[in-house]
Amino acid sequence: MGAADAVPGVSGGTIAFISGIYEELITTINNVNFGLIKTFRKQGFKAAWKQLNGNFLLALVSGIFISIISFMKLAKYLLEYHPVLIWSFFFGLVVASILFVAKQITKWNIGTAITLLIGAFVAYYITTLPKLGDTDNLFFLFLAGAIAICAMILPGISGALILILLGAYTKLSSAISNLVDSVVEASWDKFISNFIIFLIFCLGAVTGLLSFSKLLKWLFEKYKNITLAVLTGFIIGSLNTIWPWKHTLTTRINSKGEEVPLLQESVSPFTFNGENYLTYAIALMIVGFLTIILLEKLGREKHNV
Repeated sequence: MGAADAVPGVSGGTIAFISGIYEELITTINNVNFGLIKTFRKQGFKAAWKQLNGNFLLALVSGIFISIISFMKLAKYLLEYHPVLIWSFFFGLVVASILFVAKQITKWNIGTAITLLIGAFVAYYITTLPKLGDTDNLFFLFLAGAIAICAMILPGISGALILILLGAYTKLSSAISNLVDSVVEASWDKFISNFIIFLIFCLGAVTGLLSFSKLLKWLFEKYKNITLAVLTGFIIGSLNTIWPWKHTLTTRINSKGEEVPLLQESVSPFTFNGENYLTYAIALMIVGFLTIILLEKLGREKHNV
């Protein structure tokens, strides 16, 4: 989930859904409330930890945190120097995700079909929005964290993409990268300034997560098929973002003074301006597709156990 959320256009929520932990994740997040304090006071830490589903949450959060810290630098490098190849892998991954999530819908009718189309349209529209410029405002970073975390737990909507649209991705990814460097360099002033940025984002993310998870849990309990149809639509609509071959329409200057794409459009690999790496791209799409099949199998075995 952490690796997926580090890449703009790919959703950690999709990985959670495929691996069979999505509803447990939403339920666990909803268990974070003041009732835990009451349980802790009356029955002790062990009972509160069990009520929280603490082992699950600790393993998940640790994995996400470690993966984001370790993978974000690699993701930035691959997106800059090998974009066609990394997008090809994730394109295959997301296509397989569509089949998996749609398979969970137990009853198809006009309502589910319409909501699927609406979800696809909304997600596609989000991918076409122009990106805002980078911002250094900490309160805005707090809001960006609250909004992006909602996307991160929704299959098909990329939290990293939302951060890019809001102009907060570069600020956050630089802060995480600088945090690692500051520890290696033993530069504590650098560590503190970047840790504050990271902490503000995390506080916003926690606030958004605790609020949004309650709505998701209610939707799954009351309107599961409709909710799954919307999520399937989200994933379909997100394919535009991760199509490997794109043409840059306009550029912008980021906070580091570098020229980066602002608006892009998807094009055929045969009209792509540059090396299309078509053979390698197709191979990586297949690898991505098979990765989801493997994750689904592992998730099913976990559920059976």
